[in-house]
Amino acid sequence: MKDDRVREALVRRALGYETDEVVEEYGFTEGEAVLLKRKVTKKSVPPDIQAAKMLMDGQMPLTEMSDEMLEEERQRLLKELQEVESEH
Repeated sequence: MKDDRVREALVRRALGYETDEVVEEYGFTEGEAVLLKRKVTKKSVPPDIQAAKMLMDGQMPLTEMSDEMLEEERQRLLKELQEVESEH
């Protein structure tokens, strides 16, 4: 389970992603914090080649895979691409 989360994070980093960056400014009124300003900025994180390299280093070389293993890997990659495309 933990390995899956690490792999998912590496895939996300390797492909690049968009995120919201939130900056909030507070003031105090009668001893209570009150939100004065909230700025939300879309931030685009570019693909990271090091993350892609880490993903590839952990895989068995394609030349050593059987036909069945290659087909499984193909199906896994297609599924992963579909998931990434559906997020955008």
